[in-house]
Amino acid sequence: MPGFELIGEEEREEVNKLFDDGGILFAHGFDNLRNNRYHVREFENEFAKYLGVNYAQAVSSGSAAIKIALIALGVKPGDEVITQAFTFIATAEAIIEIGAKPVFVNINETLNMDPKELEGVISSKTAAIIPVHMLGVATEQDEIIRIAKKFKIPLLDDACESLGAEWNGHKLGAQSDISAWSFDAGKTIIAGEGGMITTNDRELYLLAREYHDHGHMGNENLPRGRDTHRIHGFNYRMTEIQAVIAKVQLKKLDYIVKKNRENYLILESVLLEINGLKFRKIPNQCKPLCDTLIIQMESRNIAEKLVERFKAEGIGTKNVPDAIEWHFAKYWDHMLDSFEMSKNKLEESLSPSSQIIEKCIALPIFVKTDKEDMFNNAKKIKILINEVIQNNE
Repeated sequence: MPGFELIGEEEREEVNKLFDDGGILFAHGFDNLRNNRYHVREFENEFAKYLGVNYAQAVSSGSAAIKIALIALGVKPGDEVITQAFTFIATAEAIIEIGAKPVFVNINETLNMDPKELEGVISSKTAAIIPVHMLGVATEQDEIIRIAKKFKIPLLDDACESLGAEWNGHKLGAQSDISAWSFDAGKTIIAGEGGMITTNDRELYLLAREYHDHGHMGNENLPRGRDTHRIHGFNYRMTEIQAVIAKVQLKKLDYIVKKNRENYLILESVLLEINGLKFRKIPNQCKPLCDTLIIQMESRNIAEKLVERFKAEGIGTKNVPDAIEWHFAKYWDHMLDSFEMSKNKLEESLSPSSQIIEKCIALPIFVKTDKEDMFNNAKKIKILINEVIQNNE
């Protein structure tokens, strides 16, 4: 699961070194006091190298990353931005924050954006598409990219929950025009808070860099106090202390992904023994992060009964269903004005997603669980699933 499991002495030591180097927590300036260390800049370079992209801009959160990326793409008030029904609420909030209208596409059996529905909701107002790679699994990228290119609409990948996953042999998140990442307490690597914007487009990168820092252009020929500017911005800067922690976590990422996949395979192999149990569909070109295994029961009623059994046995779930109200647009009736629809219309339009997601259960995969405990946990989960299924036949 996320990097919080592995926070330890390495992170503490690097934070102490930050103070030994002058204790400058601001990403800019104070050149004579910081021993020539610029940790945010170092983290950006290391992150871009990991993904295999040209540019990375660190920001204060994944939510901020989505908003800034939309602004860099030129999305304006009155525009429409298409995203998917199953996502964290921040995706919709970022669209609303800049005065645009979220348009939701239903999910398919991948639990991500249904490309078959995407083309039908594109309008003359569509300014961007945000596919969301939920819980470690990629959207059906090739088809979504094809549709976006057909209509000449930019793609913003919300990859906040899938750092470490791959698509067609490359790191996921490097395929779109611009991508957003998160390092909050529940992500693959963490910094407490923090986010990143990545792209291969220099102009998008420059616009994101300027907007996140009050419009500063970073003119190397001028002191910061006399810097040039071309757009207004706001403060979405990452601090040096966040970057120090994130750099250490980045070094642990390959290990985290490796352990995720090992433990996922153990759980999956045991649950595959259950006759007829349905699993989340993984696109062929996707090598998932494997921090979550999602099963789909025959009905919502059976899923709810199983979750109650899990709770009684001390087995937790991840987002589905325990935090579904924050991850499924059907429940966001407090934002109906921004969606420009009634509650009944919202629920009706997202009925295909409800029929899938409300029968699903997401099981977290923990990095620090050893193989023996993983097998024992898997067997326990298998017994509970079989009991609930048999009691409802």
